[in-house]
Amino acid sequence: MHSYTNRLINETSPYLLQHAHNPVDWYPWNNEAFEKAKKENKPLLVSIGYSACHWCHVMERESFEDPEVAGFMNKHFVNIKVDREERPDVDHIYMDAVQAITGSGGWPLNIFITSEGKPFYGGTYFPPSKAFNRPSWMDMLRFIDDAFKNRKQEVEAQSESLTQHLEGNTSFSNNGSNEAFFDAKRADEAFDAIMKTADKEWGGFGRAPKFPQTFIINFLLHYGDVKKNKEALEVFKMNYDKNPDQFVTLMGLTRGYAATGDTKSALKYANLALPLAPDAQNKSNVQNLIQKLQEGKDIN
Repeated sequence: MHSYTNRLINETSPYLLQHAHNPVDWYPWNNEAFEKAKKENKPLLVSIGYSACHWCHVMERESFEDPEVAGFMNKHFVNIKVDREERPDVDHIYMDAVQAITGSGGWPLNIFITSEGKPFYGGTYFPPSKAFNRPSWMDMLRFIDDAFKNRKQEVEAQSESLTQHLEGNTSFSNNGSNEAFFDAKRADEAFDAIMKTADKEWGGFGRAPKFPQTFIINFLLHYGDVKKNKEALEVFKMNYDKNPDQFVTLMGLTRGYAATGDTKSALKYANLALPLAPDAQNKSNVQNLIQKLQEGKDIN
């Protein structure tokens, strides 16, 4: 006899059924969850994984099976569990978002979104206690809950900027031209919105505690390069210098430019990333990537 049973008990996905007896009040991906979030003015947590995912099961055991953690999640969030093998479309959209926010991705994928489906923060595995340079899951939940309730304007600005970034990257990679994206009116609007929240003294955007903004830092460099905008490049440089993971930023820029066919810029950022590689394996990967670029091969 199970102590808890949630809505996932009615699903057919083996992965979702594995979570059907969590104390977390999981919803499958459906309109009911979004309507509840809108009605109760709550953010949604979308947690994505798959049956063979080791860290998905670790996080379930450490956090999602904990009644105290589940109680906080149920009170302050509408929680959705997604099987990436059943909904690769949802996984793709929010994986892009997490990669833009943090510079990396993986599973479990935990993304916080508005009732309109717009992402504003996320990550992958979060431990039960602070470790591996990651906040604990409860710390993350409290941070998001406080931001959503007391800094709603910043959350909305973050979700709008990230959504524009994701939509822009799609057209950016499809157009094969930097100018095609950055000449768009919404790129100028995004830049204006970013400048209103930029902290030009200490770096970052908005007020403390600040959301990590890897995608905005990258956007400013692209925008400054194409539009020859000195202010964008100055704010980029300030935040880049303060970024603890410059290697991730440079590799993101390398792949971004390579996707547009701009091999010259991709090589420039790959060569900047090379001496910052954190270990021998990463250094070897960058060297191989540079060789592929020089040979005209696809790296994405």
